[in-house]
Amino acid sequence: MILWCVIGVQAVLLMVRGQPLLQGSCSFEQGTCGYSSDPVYTKWTMNEEGRFITVDSGQAVLVSPDLELLDWSCLRLVYQITGSGSLQLHLRPEDENFDYALWSSTTPSDSWLISSVDLRNMSSSYKVLMEGRPGKGAGNSVAIFEIHVVPGYCIECNFEEHHLCGYSNQWNPNVNWYVGGSIARDPQSNLPDDHTMNNDRGHYMYVNSVYAKKFQEVAKLSSPMTTTALAGCLSFYYQRDQERGNIFSVFTKDQLGHYEELWRPEVYATSHWKLVQVDIKAPHPLEVVFEVAFNSPRGGYVALDDISFSPEFCNRETEPTFDPSIANCDFEEGFCRYYQERAEGSVWSRVSVKPNVYRIGDHTTGTGFFLMANTRFTSRPGYVGRLHGPILPENLRYCLRFHYALHGFRKADNALAVYVYDDNNVAQEKVWSLFDTSRDVWTEVDITFQKPMPTKVVFVSICKNFWDCGLVALDDITVSLGDCRVTAGMTWSLPGKCNFEFGNCGYTQDKKGDMGDWVRIRGHTPTSYTGPKGDHTTGVGYFMYMEASHMLPGHSARLLSAELRGSAVPQCLLFYYHMYGSGTGLLSLYLRWEDRHQAREALLWRRRGEQSISWMMGMVDYTCEDRHQIVFEAIRGPSIRSDIAIDDIVFKKGPCADPGDSIPYSGFSENFNEIEY
Repeated sequence: MILWCVIGVQAVLLMVRGQPLLQGSCSFEQGTCGYSSDPVYTKWTMNEEGRFITVDSGQAVLVSPDLELLDWSCLRLVYQITGSGSLQLHLRPEDENFDYALWSSTTPSDSWLISSVDLRNMSSSYKVLMEGRPGKGAGNSVAIFEIHVVPGYCIECNFEEHHLCGYSNQWNPNVNWYVGGSIARDPQSNLPDDHTMNNDRGHYMYVNSVYAKKFQEVAKLSSPMTTTALAGCLSFYYQRDQERGNIFSVFTKDQLGHYEELWRPEVYATSHWKLVQVDIKAPHPLEVVFEVAFNSPRGGYVALDDISFSPEFCNRETEPTFDPSIANCDFEEGFCRYYQERAEGSVWSRVSVKPNVYRIGDHTTGTGFFLMANTRFTSRPGYVGRLHGPILPENLRYCLRFHYALHGFRKADNALAVYVYDDNNVAQEKVWSLFDTSRDVWTEVDITFQKPMPTKVVFVSICKNFWDCGLVALDDITVSLGDCRVTAGMTWSLPGKCNFEFGNCGYTQDKKGDMGDWVRIRGHTPTSYTGPKGDHTTGVGYFMYMEASHMLPGHSARLLSAELRGSAVPQCLLFYYHMYGSGTGLLSLYLRWEDRHQAREALLWRRRGEQSISWMMGMVDYTCEDRHQIVFEAIRGPSIRSDIAIDDIVFKKGPCADPGDSIPYSGFSENFNEIEY
């Protein structure tokens, strides 16, 4: 089947078996359809006979023309990695500094492979980038054969195209999903006509029991993994002949391999195509799996056709979509929707602490508010403090995250626990409790839970004896849909975000003139009375810091970001810094760019001397239309107690929500117990 590539900026190219191809499609039959190689990298090479482009060394980036696909669409990519290498797909929005990673593969193959990538509806134009990196040495290459951009969602399919929309069969020696229909089928077959065209020339998928040899032979047909969250109505048509027995089910499968049943039929057999509509609410990528199990070689068949998806839910009772952020709170403006039981009094107090050697500030900004439970603010010898959250709907999987900190506990057994209560205020399960922890460090906890009834989260702190208890603090509670192990990766995998948990995120040392290094480390820094006790992200993760003991006063260490594209729109840079130690020097942020082949720098932000024992939040607004880098420069102070650290760097489209991070004080309060309510 010959496909013609994009010419100009037409919205529709041609029809492939009744389906339009959109702008951005290309078969490389008569050129590259407006796609071009980024001149900074190796060039993609057109095959002499046409039909595909390839790269066999270095790194090559193929850039699409500007795309204005305002509705949801699906990009289907036919590619091949020979030997070793990788192929990555990125989205480059207009007026942003970063490219968003959509998909990647390192799977070598002797034949062409198909991948489907969802392109969400956007309000402005964007480009699609394809980055090929063949492995070093002869015989390695990356090739692109075909790019199809079609309207709708990638899980939709009528099975008329030769690549079957990226759906795949999980191979079983005895029972498998096959393409059905077409005029070449066996005239003795009892399989149906295609549903799409309602004749014997169309195609569908089917599985039958003819070769089933043992009990519960299973065939699985899986959709491509979605590249984004989905919420709406999944529709499909099926026919089912169950002479002796088969079990037909539809599941979702997440990135961790967890299955969740969506639907199974109520009737045993259908003599015609039957429509099924079922709601999906997936906060993370997933596959849809159609599974048939047979009990014998006379178990009949199941046929499937015309899978579609709509962002509108099938059933009205599914709406409105619940927003779990109602349970989020950083306590900067109050208690949000959290409350305490009247009978227990106000055990949890909202406080703001000026950080000192005995106590850290809040987790959100270093100078804001958090909750604290402490017997010193009650007249009783002990307490039981329950902090109740808002009611959450039933049958949803939730990811709860929060940060806590302890100070001065002899026994931490009952210092903090998390329960799930039902809407009748009855405890259903203790989902987390404190068993061992470091002191004076904000530590992150994530908990995944799901209950068949409406529930709420309750934080419980118990102190039976005044002398055994100390301070327990709580901050930055968030609740999202999905498994924490999936959502954690999604949160920090976005471009422009770096928590240093899995590497340096493209940040590099500036070796010119530097007399020191930025070091990636976890835990506390080696020199006493300087540096953080843990990272800002989780309390036990990684951060970057300048080790002052190997440097002389005035020596500097510079850390450069990867090159940013530049934008006419203001950008917001948010980060956390730690400057604690009697000899702390200087931390500066510079904007670096090339002007007539000469490097230039402009100061964006600076802090001098000891700031706090806590991680502090910094915000910077800036605008740069040219390619540029951000430079973090740390200069050692007069003594070795001059460690400077950074963590949790985030770039986003600006301006920042806060005009700046003006700090009302520098250093420590003379009153170690000063607390503001």
